[in-house]
Amino acid sequence: MSTKPALRPLDFQPVYYQGRQMWLLRDPLRLSDMQLLLPPALAHLLTYFDGAHDLSQVRDAFAKDVREGLKMELIEDTLAQLDEAYLLDNERSRLMRLALLKSFREQSQRPAALAGLGYPADPQALVAQFEQYGADDSLENWNGWQGRALVSPHIDYQRGGPVYARVWRRAKAAVAEADLVLIFGTDHNGGLGTITLTGLPYATPFGLLPAAPEVVQELAQAIGPETAFELELNHREEHSIELSAVWLHYICRQLGRTPPPMVPILCGSFHHFVSNGSRPAQDGTLNAFVDALKHVTAGKKVLAVASVDLAHVGPTFGDSFALDGASREQVSASDGRLITAINQGDYERFYNEIAAVQDRNRICGFSSTYLMLRYLEQVQGVQVAYEQCPADEQEASFVSICGLLLS
Repeated sequence: MSTKPALRPLDFQPVYYQGRQMWLLRDPLRLSDMQLLLPPALAHLLTYFDGAHDLSQVRDAFAKDVREGLKMELIEDTLAQLDEAYLLDNERSRLMRLALLKSFREQSQRPAALAGLGYPADPQALVAQFEQYGADDSLENWNGWQGRALVSPHIDYQRGGPVYARVWRRAKAAVAEADLVLIFGTDHNGGLGTITLTGLPYATPFGLLPAAPEVVQELAQAIGPETAFELELNHREEHSIELSAVWLHYICRQLGRTPPPMVPILCGSFHHFVSNGSRPAQDGTLNAFVDALKHVTAGKKVLAVASVDLAHVGPTFGDSFALDGASREQVSASDGRLITAINQGDYERFYNEIAAVQDRNRICGFSSTYLMLRYLEQVQGVQVAYEQCPADEQEASFVSICGLLLS
């Protein structure tokens, strides 16, 4: 075990256990089925497991910050539990990750990770749920739309179901005509500016969505196979593509057609561009990817999908304020400017709107939407849905989502 331990990227979720506030450590890659619950003091201790402190320095820094000492035995025991759960960035967790990646690649399909958890695994129950989401949505005056792209949420169906229904039901004619579907999804565990592919077909409760191996291979060659597949294990648990892929399959089932091949594209963070003043248009890998995508899809009837959410604001996401009517209106206005940029196909304006405020609203679709717009070049869009979904019981935080159709 390293003398200067470092945590892997983890999610910290506040929970109550036996009447006490605790922190649940969740591993996005699920290298282990173990879950750790820590009291606030020990959770704070983990902030010093950054690869820069040895255990003595961890103990001293903790004591200085919280004015409370910890026995070295407790620190060592906490570290041992983290290591057992593969939560430390060390050789043991790296070997487990490689083993799981090998196992993932040997599968014939990417299983539906959220089936039976986030939505019904039974096809009939899933159809009934989707029909309920669209029950109040009239298409009486809607003419068949056969455009090029859509923006769909990737929030859970329980909160975003009606928005999914509005956008996907209106995209039915476009799905019917598509030769190929590209889904650009947020890689919540990706690196800076990463593009991550997989050759595995995605499974849904309705069966398999065919893959497009020749497209994936050409894209991988353009940016380098190591770059394209280094983080492929992220596809195993990532929900952003899956939640739109299920709706795609549902619409194909409603049409009675075999689903078109689908290319799942996970897009990493643009935080580094915003923080250092550079731009994604100056990134060689991203440029090569967009150019290759245009080339390999030339002549095909492509439906592109940005499976994204918009703002994440309020105390749940680290803000020091609870949302009131005025702040909600401010976020609505900010989202409105982004939606206008998307509907005009203006990826530069879309980027500038977010970068100008240092992405303070935490747009969880920044890179995916930008890259889709770069690929499409010229589009005109229409907004069919917008919603602010509560993100805590007090409704002091929310996630905003939208549905857009781009022609």
